[in-house]
Order: sequence, then structure tokens, then C-alpha cells
Amino acid sequence: MKFFASAALALAISVTSFSASAQLPAEPTRASELVVEAEAQQPMQVPTEHFAGRSAFKAFEISPDGKRLLVKRDVEGVNELIVLDTDSMQPTERFRLREDQQADWVKWAGNDKLIMSVSYPGFFYGYPIRVSRMFVRDLKTDQYFALDVDERVFWGGEIVHLAEDGSYALVSVQDAPRNTPSVFRYALVPDAKPERLVKPHKGVWDWHADDDGIVRLGMGWLGKRLRIYYRGSGEEKFDLVGKLKADDEKSRYWDVVQIVSGSDRGYVLEEGENGRVGVRLFDYAAGESVETFYENPDWDVEQLWLKRDGTPRAALFTDDRERIVWFDEEDEKLYASLKKALKMEDLHLLTRARENDRALVWAGSEADPGALYMFDPAGKELKVFANYRPELDHRQLVKSQPVTYKARDGLAIRSYLTLPRGRAAKNLPLIIMPHGGPYGVRDSLSYNDEVQLLANRGYAVLQPNFRGSGGYGEEFFEKGTGQIGRAMQDDLDDAMDWAVSEGIADPERVCVVGGSYGGYAALWAVLRNPERYRCAASWAGVTDLKKILRYDRKFLKGNAKRQWRERVTGDEDFDLDTVSPAEHGSRLSRPVLLAHGTADKTVPFDQYEDFEKASRDAPVRPTTLVIKDEGHGFSKPENEKQWYDALVAFLREHNPAEEWHVKLETEGSATQ
Repeated sequence: MKFFASAALALAISVTSFSASAQLPAEPTRASELVVEAEAQQPMQVPTEHFAGRSAFKAFEISPDGKRLLVKRDVEGVNELIVLDTDSMQPTERFRLREDQQADWVKWAGNDKLIMSVSYPGFFYGYPIRVSRMFVRDLKTDQYFALDVDERVFWGGEIVHLAEDGSYALVSVQDAPRNTPSVFRYALVPDAKPERLVKPHKGVWDWHADDDGIVRLGMGWLGKRLRIYYRGSGEEKFDLVGKLKADDEKSRYWDVVQIVSGSDRGYVLEEGENGRVGVRLFDYAAGESVETFYENPDWDVEQLWLKRDGTPRAALFTDDRERIVWFDEEDEKLYASLKKALKMEDLHLLTRARENDRALVWAGSEADPGALYMFDPAGKELKVFANYRPELDHRQLVKSQPVTYKARDGLAIRSYLTLPRGRAAKNLPLIIMPHGGPYGVRDSLSYNDEVQLLANRGYAVLQPNFRGSGGYGEEFFEKGTGQIGRAMQDDLDDAMDWAVSEGIADPERVCVVGGSYGGYAALWAVLRNPERYRCAASWAGVTDLKKILRYDRKFLKGNAKRQWRERVTGDEDFDLDTVSPAEHGSRLSRPVLLAHGTADKTVPFDQYEDFEKASRDAPVRPTTLVIKDEGHGFSKPENEKQWYDALVAFLREHNPAEEWHVKLETEGSATQ
């Protein structure tokens, strides 16, 4: 593990070329177009614990003056916050939260204070929930205190504005359980009583302030309309300037990025006439866009970064991988030089100082989990801070590659294919791995432990961005409405047909593996089309769609409940039982690995119980794995290793790949 290493890399002066966009190919990919590493050295078998291993570091934030780096890490399941000196990279402060507490986010308030949202177990009308509160840690005085919030409220609020010197914060928080939020001014000192600046407005849950800390805009759903309230200054009243219907184009995606002080204008991310989300200069008083600052013709803008003066710094979008378009020439040169020095396809600036004189950089690729570097632009120096997978030998991994196939209705589906090293792309055992979500989510060319584990074990892995996935425009997204278990499932079958027709996959050795919605799709694949698939494996998969919709209603408000139900159901007369695995478990005829965590709050454990019970008398009963106290993801490496070990053993039994790789001869390593 490279940890706090001091070796520096000299930055190149030349600037690498950068392709801003890549349009989705309309024609299917042919096997002859793939990059095949069949002649590459046979890989060693990487132990599952190396894929499950993690850097202990979870979150990072550089102080505004660039002198300190805040790091959150897990120590035996307990959150610990560490402050490091950015020159020496040595700790200067550290403290732990209670065992049942979780720091959901942490920010610098000036250079000497931290403000954070801390959640912990509680109950709301008898339901177990996470209660949150905001806390402040003053590093100068060594004080730690909570902001004063009504004890009946379970949500601790969110920051609307934070003073640069850390003296105060504006916080949007409820003053009673049944009220929408007010905005309060909190002095960030112990025992300070909040001052209410903005009273609740019916339906408004999101408040926005300008650069000077004046609350200028509020928005939220009331009935089937998005209501927008605005004022030009702190002395004026809020006027209702917009009521957008749920089916209005503007309401689909409208995100406030900034309001300029002393002006009625600012930047928003808004969908345009061509269905693409772009950066618009918006007149809030008039309720309309003034001009388009930036729009990519092929891809939605996902984030906008601003400079201190409020002008745009960069826009982020994803084609096959994440991209950055810089609007400042010096920023573009610096970023290109970093990419050239680190020789990695992906590079993220995770956090930077206010004057941009320190930055924490991550660099990696789809075949390398990457490492963290502290960057000093003035000295053109990169210091290795930590690896994301400390024990993993990335030389045994393989690059994924984008492919396109056509669904049965002619829709082009972009996917990512990972071929095992040292094997020809011919008659391979295939794993189809649909992503979770399912709506608005997508896979890209990025590192994935599970994909690399299965490729290391000899499987080809195909990740289809089926209809309804995000990033491919409104029309592609809407084609997924009401298509869970139907056309979205057809897209997975069609992915298999493409891989078989190209000679890549053996049609007798295809399995589906996924988590969450991907787990649902895996179960439904072997129930709907057992003649196609040899087996399926589901982690935290949905099994009863009606039941999960009722569960989701507890966490959605107003219009969001209706929109989510309509998105999943489509035609209101459609019976979701016809595509729910739990309703058909008794006819399971293919091997299934059914796995779930008992503490899952996203897809409750009773979804596992329903399918397990329904399949007890089936021709083939599932292999089961229950991990006690685990949630929707993996909170501990040993739990993730349990899943990987079970998955590899299950596939070895029911869809074996030939043993062709070099055995890893390391004392004490448990190969699977």
C-alpha cells in the first residue's frame, strides 16, 4: 500500500488533445472490431478479498486556504475524522463519532471549523428511520456542538449558504414536523439561538441564496405543479413567478446552480428544445432563460463548476466515460498536464482550495481502481496519498470496451464488454450484468470490482444500458416507462443474442448477475426465459413490485409518489404481479443464488423472504446467502467478500469457466 508517500512526479508542460464528445454509434459492433487480449500473458487468480478490500478513506475536503485536508475514514465500522497538514501530510487532529453515528457529509466553515450532518437510529411514528443533526467542530477551541433544532424534527436540515470566514450558516430546516422548511441564520458558536430569516412557504422544500447570503429563491411541488418563488432582494417579498406542470418540459430537469448578487440572473441546468440538458443563463424575475452558455449536442450536462466570481469554470457530462469541458484556458492546460503526467484515462479533482493552490486528485481507469494524489500547482508536484484498493494487483485486470447492439425494435443499446485476459473472444461463458436503478442510472467505462472479479475468473461480462437508462436523452429514457419486466427485459435478451451471434458467447453458458434492480432482472430472466439462461444471481433484488411501490411511498412526497408509480407501472391497468418474481417463484427451474442483507432499508429484507418462501416447492430451490446487519451495499469488506465467494462458488458449480489462469502462489491467500 502506498500511503503518505513523498515521491513527486514532474508535470509535463505540453497539453494533451481532448475529445469532448462521442456520438452513440447506430450500427451494431462486430466481433472483429473488438480489442482481444488473447495473446496477453495469462492472469493470476486474484483473491476475492483483494476485490473487497478498500481504502479506509471515504470523503475528502481541503480547507479554503489549502493548508489542511479533512479525511473521513472507517475504523472497524466507526467514522473517524482526521485533519492533515497538506505540506507534510501528517495528522494534526482526529476524533471519532459514536459507534451508531454516521457522518453523512462534512464541510469546512472557514479554515478552523468543520460543519457536518450526523445521522443515527431513531423512530418516526413507530417506523425505524435515520435521524440527522448538524454539528460543528471548532478546531481552535476544541469544541463540538449541535445546532439548535426542534427535537421533534428528524431531519437536521441542509446548508443554504456558508459564510467564507465560518462565522455563520444559513440552514433550511423545519421548525415543526408538519411544516415545510424555514431558513434560519445560525452563528457557529455554542448555544447560539437561530434567527429565522424566511418563513415556510407551502410546498417549498428547496431554498437558494445568492453569493452574499441573501435567500432569493424557493421551489417545490404542490399537487402536480412545480412552484417557484423569487425575490430580487432581501427587503422584498417572495412572488410566485412560475408554476410548471408535471408534464411540462421545463419541470423534467431544472436545477438552480447560482444566483448572482445584485442581479436577477444566474446559471441553471435546464433541458432545451432538443431534449438535452445544458447550462443556461436564467432571468429569475422573468422566469425564463436568457441565453445558452453551453450545451453538448449529444449528451446531458450533469454538473456545472463555478469560479469564485460566479462565472462558469467547467461543465461535466458522460459519453462512454466522464468528461470535463473547461471554459478557462489555464484550467484546461493544467488538467491536460495532469492527465499526461499520470497516464490514466480518468482523472477527478475531488476537492481544491479556494485559490486553487492545492487539490486532491484521483486518477484511475476501468482496469485500475486508481490512487489519490495531493497536487501542488506552484511546485508542479504530485504526492501519492493512498490507493483505492491497497492489495489489488491491477496488472491482472483488463480494460472494458464499449459496444453497441440493436434491440428487437431497432433501438441502439450502448453496453460495455469485458473480455477475460489470455482467452480468445470465442464461445466464452457470458455474464449479463444489468445495472441498478433502473431509471436515469447507467453504466460507463469505469472501474467495477464485480466485473473485474468475474473476468479474472474467465467470464465475459456484458453491461447493457437498457432503455430507461440515463444519459442518452429524454426519448431513450421515456422508452423505459412501464417496461420493467417487459421491453427492458427484452433488451437483456437481445444483448445475449448479439453476443451469441458474434460468436463471443456460448449460448449454453449464459447467466445473469445483478444487484437491486439488476437482481430483479436476473431473477426475472430465469423465470421468464428459462430456456435462455443457465443460472442467475441476485444481490438485494426486488421480487415484489407492488410491495416495493407501497414501501417507497413512505419516502416520497406529493407529486413524486404519483410520478414514480406511473414510471414503474406505465398503463395503470397493468398488473405488476405478472412481472414480479415472488409471484412466480414456484416455477423456478434454473439455479439461482439469492442473497440479501437483513438491514437493507432500500430494498427491505422481506423482498428476499417473499421469494425464498415462494420458491420452496419449486423444481429448483435457490441457493441462499443472508448477511446479518448488512444494508443495500456493503459496509464491511468481509461482507462483500462473502458475496464474492458465494458468487464465484455458485458460478463454478452451475456455469463453470475453464481453469486457464496462473495460480497466485502467495502464502495465506485464499483463492477462489
